[in-house]
Amino acid sequence: MLTAQRDSLRLLRAILVASVVLPLGLFSYAGWLAYQTNQANAERQIEKSRDIVTEHALKTFEVVERSLAEIGEVVRDMPDDQISADEKVLHDRLKRLADGSEQIKSLWIFDRSGRTLVNSLFFPSPPGEFADRDYFAAHLNGDIGTYIGRVLEPRRPYSGAPFFGVSRRRTAADGSFDGIIQASVLPDYFDGFYAKIGRESGSYAALIRDDGAVLARVPRAAAKEVKGDGAVGQAIRDGRTEGSFTSVSRIDGIERRVSYRKLPGLPLYVFAGLETSAIRAAWLKQLGAYLLVGLPATAALIAIVLLAMTRTQKFYEEAARRQAAENALKQSQRLESLGRLTGGVAHDFNNLLMVVGGSVQKLRRRHNDLQDRRSFDMIDSAVAKGTALTRQLLSFSRRHNVAAKPLDLGEALTKFADVLRQSVRSDIAIEIETPLKPVVVLIDANEFEIALLNLALNARDAMPDGGRITIAIRTETLKNFGPRKLTGDYAVLSFADTGVGIPEDIRDRIFEPFFTTKSVDRGTGLGLSQIYGFVQQSNGAITVESELGKGSRFELYLPRSAADVVRDDAALKLPELHVPSSSTLLLVEDHPDVAAVAADYAEQCGFNVVRATSAEAAVEILNKRRDIDLVFSDIVMPGMSGLELARLIREHHAETPVVLASGYSEGTATALREGFPLLQKPYTLEALRASLAQALHREVKQA
Repeated sequence: MLTAQRDSLRLLRAILVASVVLPLGLFSYAGWLAYQTNQANAERQIEKSRDIVTEHALKTFEVVERSLAEIGEVVRDMPDDQISADEKVLHDRLKRLADGSEQIKSLWIFDRSGRTLVNSLFFPSPPGEFADRDYFAAHLNGDIGTYIGRVLEPRRPYSGAPFFGVSRRRTAADGSFDGIIQASVLPDYFDGFYAKIGRESGSYAALIRDDGAVLARVPRAAAKEVKGDGAVGQAIRDGRTEGSFTSVSRIDGIERRVSYRKLPGLPLYVFAGLETSAIRAAWLKQLGAYLLVGLPATAALIAIVLLAMTRTQKFYEEAARRQAAENALKQSQRLESLGRLTGGVAHDFNNLLMVVGGSVQKLRRRHNDLQDRRSFDMIDSAVAKGTALTRQLLSFSRRHNVAAKPLDLGEALTKFADVLRQSVRSDIAIEIETPLKPVVVLIDANEFEIALLNLALNARDAMPDGGRITIAIRTETLKNFGPRKLTGDYAVLSFADTGVGIPEDIRDRIFEPFFTTKSVDRGTGLGLSQIYGFVQQSNGAITVESELGKGSRFELYLPRSAADVVRDDAALKLPELHVPSSSTLLLVEDHPDVAAVAADYAEQCGFNVVRATSAEAAVEILNKRRDIDLVFSDIVMPGMSGLELARLIREHHAETPVVLASGYSEGTATALREGFPLLQKPYTLEALRASLAQALHREVKQA
């Protein structure tokens, strides 16, 4: 009995000691762990803010430099008196450029003496000299490229917010100094952006020249320059491209943890950071939460253990979610790289198919032998299959020209249901669940149907003994969903089967082009990659869930649209093309073999063909000749692109219609938006004839 009592007392003492020592020990360890975690989170947050500020600055100055380059191209080799004579036209153009950019306050053209020739603010430009401004004086002694000046106040009669100048030298034909082109950039634009991304207490961001001049800063400060003996000035003076440090600011006396990076090719540094007091306050706040949990006298050892288990479980769940997100991001980046590779291959493949198809058509006209015709038919069939293959590659790489329009997803699925049922065996049932109300999305109807068909064929092969396919449509409101952080209202098309499922070890590779587990004669491995490209180019996402022996479920997330559904009308029949014998077509194509095929097609259409191997050569021909009736140009060319050429023709030779061609280009969507007729490579004689007919018909109608 005594032994049992001693044991009970000893146990009670042990519990008493444990109730004091264990919470204290756990609190000390939790405080240290929270400190380490808090420091790591703060470092990641600072580096993320720095990366965002860096990307924003690079894109901003890219826009500014592109505007300066466009102005420089317009006024190249123009004497000052001609610029003054065209001041109204140039003023309107500069004003359009400035109004189209949030960061640009105004655009200017100065002569060699610093006098204003044209600006985007006033017409005519008020008299005044600006030779003493740093953005002007910097170019007097030679061509230094793009110069970024200090923050200045507007000079009368001009007013408004402070600005800093971004300027380039105007060089005369003999290489001498002929003035400058300058853009006035608003520091307030950067300050506003920094304020948006730095919503946390104690956030800091700055844009500083390599000589210490402060261009933008949040929080704002009266000082306009960083002192050279401070940590920021030391980092700039050492010339390091990036780094981190903790120091007290010489401007406002606040201690911060700061990360910085030099902008490539620019004399600028970006800084992002957090006040150490804010980092410390976050840690102390977390410690306070621990104290509120541990201080109550009623907290027993069991409660402490359960709390630790709960926190550990949450910790591992968060780690698992982060790992899944990182894996999804890596997979997305990998597919993006594959997309660029396949897009480039498809571009070259299109040109090859163009040459093969055009050459076989020419041979077909010369040879009428039956055996030759059979060979020609085989080549034509191979070209058609190659064209379909490049279409799938371009769809995966998101370089395919989609004809997106508002579409009721439920209605489109219902119309295509019969085709889906015919594509599978009779032992496979297809159940379709459509919503009661229209769900409108902005997609390419043809690409959508191809995606559904590919899913159905894959499901059929996954159910050799029969099964069931279930297709349903629902709507969801997403927030930061998936690697692409989808946010907003989305339509979700769910496609589920009861097949064999997808093994986990290959699940991450199923969207790669040419990856397939089927035999060589059963598919190319491009079906799922086409679906991936379709949803990506539709600004959506695709997910897959699968379990071996229980089937797979694909979900396509497509952004909903508020536009009205577009109904297909009967196609308008174009008039037959009748080309007068004197009609001349300017063919602009840098690939000699493709140019030969295109010229042969155009001559069969009745045109006299004039060739140009570049857009620059085409401009010279248009300026010299007045008998060009139509321009047919490739988009992707070295130097000036076909789209830029079309814009110049629209501006300076509005009476001459332009037809563009491309097999792979990120500019095709822009060309379609701007109203230029577009012909997809590889094209046939009939397709070219129809495009030329449409262009001529449109020009005659406008005239």
